[in-house]
Amino acid sequence: MNETAVTAAAPLEPTARTRASRGRHRVVTDRARMLALLRDAQVAHVGVTVGDHPVVLPTAFAVDPDGPDRDGSLYLHGSVAAGWLGAARGAQVCVTVTELDGLVVGRSAFHHSMNYRCAVVIGAARVVDDPAERQRALDLVVDHMVPGRAATLRPSTRKELAATVVLAVPLHEASMKERQGAPVDDPADVAAGGWGGHVPVRRVVGAPVADADAVGPVPDEVARLRA
Repeated sequence: MNETAVTAAAPLEPTARTRASRGRHRVVTDRARMLALLRDAQVAHVGVTVGDHPVVLPTAFAVDPDGPDRDGSLYLHGSVAAGWLGAARGAQVCVTVTELDGLVVGRSAFHHSMNYRCAVVIGAARVVDDPAERQRALDLVVDHMVPGRAATLRPSTRKELAATVVLAVPLHEASMKERQGAPVDDPADVAAGGWGGHVPVRRVVGAPVADADAVGPVPDEVARLRA
């Protein structure tokens, strides 16, 4: 069995702090489905304690299911001057990735909801110092946004690399929940009539817009984002 297969088979909710205590019927136990969500999503929210208060911030990310951390690596990056990145080094962090798939319209206010997929990863953020892993992580972040883009770019300069911090969070302590479909209305509200249902939501990619200094046609890897 290859490493990817082992990672995909590793159970979710491996520890008490990643076990969902409510809404167990929405828990996803298949790690492969969580990895699929992480491939689809573009924004992660990172929770970390900075000084005397918690901070939750959005950031770009990438995932390597075969990374060196237990059950794979989730990579974050940012400026060396970012306070939250400094606080996250070696600290326990919580990374949340959510995709909104629909708005659930119930027959009562109580039963309005959302259809979603959400993954939560908890673990110690490791500073990536190894040059090869660091470069791979940065390439993965670029390719997560625009697949195939990293290979077309010039190498990062020494100054750029010195200004960038890369952190890795193990994918071991992870959980996922999702909701799909119609509202779960009270039988009395259904019997009374009225409309209920859900409104699908999806992300739409627009046509690329060249900047004032762009030369040549839209690169293939950029054009493919609309496919």
